[in-house]
Amino acid sequence: MEPTLTFPAIRGVQAQREYYVAMWSLRLMRQVSIFNEDELPPELRAQRILNKARIPEISGYILDNPDDYVFSALTVSIDSDVKFEPIVGQDKLGILKVPMEAKFIINDGQHRRAAIIEALEQRPELAHETIAVVFFLDIGLERCQQMFADLNRHAIRPSRSLGLLYDHRNDKAKLAKLVILKSEVFREIVDMEKSSLAKRSRKLFTLSAFFNACADLVEGLATGVLNDDASMAREFWEEVAKHFPSWTQVRLGRMPASEVREGYIHSHGIALQAIGKAGNAMLKLHPNDWRKRLSALEKIDWSRANAKVWEGRALIGGKVSKVTTNVTLTTNVIKKALGLPLDPEEQKIETATRKRDLK
Repeated sequence: MEPTLTFPAIRGVQAQREYYVAMWSLRLMRQVSIFNEDELPPELRAQRILNKARIPEISGYILDNPDDYVFSALTVSIDSDVKFEPIVGQDKLGILKVPMEAKFIINDGQHRRAAIIEALEQRPELAHETIAVVFFLDIGLERCQQMFADLNRHAIRPSRSLGLLYDHRNDKAKLAKLVILKSEVFREIVDMEKSSLAKRSRKLFTLSAFFNACADLVEGLATGVLNDDASMAREFWEEVAKHFPSWTQVRLGRMPASEVREGYIHSHGIALQAIGKAGNAMLKLHPNDWRKRLSALEKIDWSRANAKVWEGRALIGGKVSKVTTNVTLTTNVIKKALGLPLDPEEQKIETATRKRDLK
């Protein structure tokens, strides 16, 4: 009798083709032979080449969250005849028998499989846990390549803001969300879902931008006590908001958010992050009188039309730039207005920029 792999499965139909859903123990990820296509040219492969740089991150996710990690099902093609034996009295539940020499090709989930195998090296006790596997019967390379294209055709990553909103492991994300929810000012002007604002949006900032700004603000200052750190950050940001009356006008519905964003640099994520960076230095150097010193924010000409200040810093060709160097150059403008010294890296970038402008 031909040796076979057998496991319980559910039989279904898609596009008039049978497919099967099974539960594999994580141990099987290591024991079942998966066809390796890495040495083949792209046109002869059914899958992209495994990106080994991604594996430690995914493996670390499993190891860091052994009690609440979650993986979606793997999708696997079987290039072989299989036999499905229904349980007595059932049509869809049964035992799937696959020849030992069958060729398994992962259409979706190759990095998850590789990460699971790596994680098992450090935590063998995970071997008994399971992952869902969807099996399609595949005959031929063309069909397998089409499956890969179809499975990835409509895959869209969620916005960074939405990812942060739903992330309950990231302490800095929890901090930013708590500041927003507790603040009368920012609760109304921060979009918690989108990472880019539509022209007619009534919001001024995105959660992802506020996250960056908060993370930079509390760097080296956070105590690790969420409520205390959030109170400190909220106090700072609400004090900052007092020097930008247009933010309040937008919050109260007295001024269109689009008009403020179109006219001023201070209502963009790059300025918010730059203020957070400058604020971090302010809180460290002037812990007792930082509120009074923030009044200097009003002396800055924040108008986007002020190309002399902002072009090459917050703006590139008249458009807001979020590149790290531009964040630093915008921070330098704010630090100068607040009477704060530049750190070595900021000074290096400032000097290089001035030399470039002189050419």
